[in-house]
Amino acid sequence: MQKITPNLWFAGDAAEGAELYASTFPNARVVSTSYYPDEGLPDFQREFAGKPLTVSVEIDGFRIQLINAGASYRPNPSLSFMVNFDPSSDPDARERIDDVWAKLADGGRVLMPLGEYPFSVRYGWVEDRFGVNWQLILTDPTGEPRPFVMPAFLFSGDAQDRAREAVDYYTSVLPDSRLGSLVEYPQQSGPAAAGAVMFADFTLAGQWFVAMDSAAEMSEGFTPGYSLSVECADQDEIDRLWDALSSVPEAEQCGWCVDRFGVSWQVVPERMDELMEAPGAFQAMLEMKKLVIADLHA
Repeated sequence: MQKITPNLWFAGDAAEGAELYASTFPNARVVSTSYYPDEGLPDFQREFAGKPLTVSVEIDGFRIQLINAGASYRPNPSLSFMVNFDPSSDPDARERIDDVWAKLADGGRVLMPLGEYPFSVRYGWVEDRFGVNWQLILTDPTGEPRPFVMPAFLFSGDAQDRAREAVDYYTSVLPDSRLGSLVEYPQQSGPAAAGAVMFADFTLAGQWFVAMDSAAEMSEGFTPGYSLSVECADQDEIDRLWDALSSVPEAEQCGWCVDRFGVSWQVVPERMDELMEAPGAFQAMLEMKKLVIADLHA
C-alpha cells in the first residue's frame, strides 16, 4: 500500500487536471472522486457544496491526489515529479517522452527545454497549465531501476543547501527509508555551494523520492500547493509523526502541518475517505489541528 501520497492544490478544476494526466501518461487512470458535503460548510467553502473535494489519479500504479480548494495556493517548481522513461522496459520510450512532453507543455511553461544534457540524452522540465511541474527524463538503461514517477524536492531560498539535512531527517523519521544515490556540486553553482546536493534519491516508507539544492535563484519555495499526506495505522503513529514533522504552530489545521524546511504534510489516518463519510466528521475535522481518530467517529 502507498503510504505517502502527493496532494496538489487546484482552483476548482481538479477534474480537468485529472483527465489531462489520465489521458497523457501511459498506464494512467482516474481512480476515485470524493465530494464536499451539501451543507454545513464554513463561509469560505460554501461555493464548493456538493462539488468534488478530491480526485485521485494513478500513474503506473502511483497515486496522486488533486484537491479542489480555491485559488489560495498553487503548485510551483519547489516540488515536482521526476518521470523516468526507461528504454530497457519500453522500446518506445524516446517517442513516448516526446508525446507526454507535448501534452504537458500545451498551455504551460517550459523551465528547461526538452533536449540533451550532460546527465541524460533526453530531459526537460515543464510546468503544465495547472502549475504542476514535471521533469521528464530518458533514463540510462544500465543504471539501477527506479519507479516511473518520483516526487522531487528542490531546496531554495530559506531552504537553500538543506537537501542533505532534509534527506537525513526524513529517513530517520519514516520507516523503511534509506539513501540511494547522492551527487554533490563539485564547485559553487549559483546559490548552491560546493558540496551541496546536485542530485539525491532516497526512499521514505519504501517509496522513492528525489532531492536537489537549486543552482538557480528561486522566488518561490515550498507551499501547501503541493503537500505530502502520510497514512497512519493508528493514533500513536499520528502522534509520533505529528510531533516529528510539525514545526510551525500557526500552520497546524485539519491534519496539515509544516516542517522545519517549509514542506507541507498531512498526517492522516488510514481510510480517511471512509471516516469522512460519518455524519459530522467533516465538520469535526475543521475544528482540529492534529487529527484525533476517536473524535472523527463522534
